[in-house]
Amino acid sequence: MKSTAILLLHCPDQPGIITEVTKFITDNHGNILYLDQYVDRQDGMFFMRIEWDLEQFLIPRDKILEYINTLYAQRYQMVCNLYFSDCKPRMAIFVSKMSHCLYDLLARWKAGEYDVDIPFIVSNHEDLRYVAEQFGLPYYVWSIKKDHSNKAEVEEAEMELLKKENVTFIVLARYMQIISDEMINSYPNHIINIHHSFLPAFVGAKPYHQAWERGVKIIGATSHYVTAELDAGPIIEQDVTRITHKDTPESLVLKGKDLEKIVLSRAVRKHIERKILTYKNKTIIFN
Repeated sequence: MKSTAILLLHCPDQPGIITEVTKFITDNHGNILYLDQYVDRQDGMFFMRIEWDLEQFLIPRDKILEYINTLYAQRYQMVCNLYFSDCKPRMAIFVSKMSHCLYDLLARWKAGEYDVDIPFIVSNHEDLRYVAEQFGLPYYVWSIKKDHSNKAEVEEAEMELLKKENVTFIVLARYMQIISDEMINSYPNHIINIHHSFLPAFVGAKPYHQAWERGVKIIGATSHYVTAELDAGPIIEQDVTRITHKDTPESLVLKGKDLEKIVLSRAVRKHIERKILTYKNKTIIFN
């Protein structure tokens, strides 16, 4: 496939932004392949994703963002992120003991649904090493003590590995540990979590049991970016399923696992395709 450039931007809304950006691309012999935009009228903010073919583009790829920032950043108070389709994201997966999300992610990767590299899997337990071996992936285990006395040491080792392997984003596939502020700040809006609840309902531990005790008629799953506030980061994807008074906490867990896999896979796909733009504590998801 031909290499393309993908530009995600947001700025205060005003006339002429689309014209200026598209003119910059076409004047430099870029063929626009995709354009999607949205205006938040309440905040007066403009959001856009635009992708173009680089085959005949006149500006060297390492200079494109510099040109855009020089021409438009100050003029429009524009915040830009530029990606290239031939630069594969590198996804690290963190797990604990549950295998359903891990298997789903790896199966989709092997089937060619995800255009990513997966350099390794990290866990705080040995339980899922056999899954990594089935897919031929390195599996690193750092056990965290119950009193968390070695947590800083563990995360320092994990951070060294992430840096060494040039990981661009992390997926927490039911990783049952709280991520430190240091790691979150190193990967802002690049750590994707799956929470087994329709947030903001039932945050924290055992949300299916909380849902059963509350007698709800719908349960859900939420995939979101990780922030310092537990289960409160920008939401990427959600889905729900109906339940009844006949359900037990155990049946809720089984129904929820199917949702978790689907919701997490959708969120990961959108991130890989660079179709998510975060603003404040929300996400704009482009089609």
